[in-house]
Amino acid sequence: VEVKKSEKAERGVSISRAARVLARSHLFKFIVASLTVFAVVHWCFDVKDMTQTVKVASFQFPWHSGVINSSKQDQKMSPVLNGVPDDVISDSKKAKTSLTNLCPLVPPNLVGNIPVKTDVPSPEVIEKEFPEVMPGGRFRPKECTSRHRVAILVPYRNRTEHLKIFTYNIHRVLARQQIDYGVFVIEQGDSAGFNRAKLFNVGYVESTALYDYQCFVFHDIDMVPVDDRNVYTCPDRPRHMSVNVNNKSMVFYPSFFGGVSAVNKEQMLRVNGYSNLYWGWGAEDDDFSYRLHKYGYKIFRRSHDVARYVTLAHVKSKPSEQRMQLLNKWSSRVTTDGLNSLKYKRLDIQFKKLYTWILADLEKPK
Repeated sequence: VEVKKSEKAERGVSISRAARVLARSHLFKFIVASLTVFAVVHWCFDVKDMTQTVKVASFQFPWHSGVINSSKQDQKMSPVLNGVPDDVISDSKKAKTSLTNLCPLVPPNLVGNIPVKTDVPSPEVIEKEFPEVMPGGRFRPKECTSRHRVAILVPYRNRTEHLKIFTYNIHRVLARQQIDYGVFVIEQGDSAGFNRAKLFNVGYVESTALYDYQCFVFHDIDMVPVDDRNVYTCPDRPRHMSVNVNNKSMVFYPSFFGGVSAVNKEQMLRVNGYSNLYWGWGAEDDDFSYRLHKYGYKIFRRSHDVARYVTLAHVKSKPSEQRMQLLNKWSSRVTTDGLNSLKYKRLDIQFKKLYTWILADLEKPK
């Protein structure tokens, strides 16, 4: 019994000594002080208010990719490395290494935010501002060999003011990105309902007949990019580009592919392009998205801090009454409705300063 009491006494002395040593430790004092400050802050301030303050503050730094309270959708986006999305670098690395004097993986002249200019200057001023833009809206960097050959396809009808603003501003952004690109405005010349998807197919056929483009950006004319870090590279995966529009999310659901999107040539051919049957507004992007999913392609998005656009004011079109009926039967038409069934008549083609204009009769069946 006496031995057990002695052992307990020795343990007590050891614990007491350890406690005194720990109390004198700087690390221990730091931990205690930190916990005290943390407790005081929580007592003095409401945690929800603090979180909201941090969220608001994060928007003051457009170069910073926010991670506070990020959604699952945001977590699937490309992280921003050294100011640009990491897929800009990975896409650039896939360029043909046999080419000489390749442009850098990251364009050196990117500045980030580029506000839209709605006061479009005269043709003479535009000529001086873009001396390296060739007829037809073609551009390639002179200082190096571009890693990307990109066709910008823009369906169009009856939006003269939008056309001037878009074609002027798109070059202000893309010319800084060291990509080999051309801007194609495909106008519907018949009186049938507007067929945006079929115009994309026409643009694909016409642009590839003029040059060996390797990727294609499907671009609404009222969507203007405002951040040159959103580089129009040839995507390894189908890329929905207009993630942030007017400072609001444009990712309405995971399969959404509207506004501005990009695919490479292999992907476009694999899914047989867009459907030709969507006359009137709505659902053609969903049809194309379903085609991509059918062939195993997953839609990719960049950070909302980089994939930024503004929209030009316009009157929304009335949705087509047949759009959902067509969409419900999309899978039965993939192999027979698309590029391999495309019929149209090219009425005119002109190589203007800022774009190639293609006028087409889409020949809607009676």
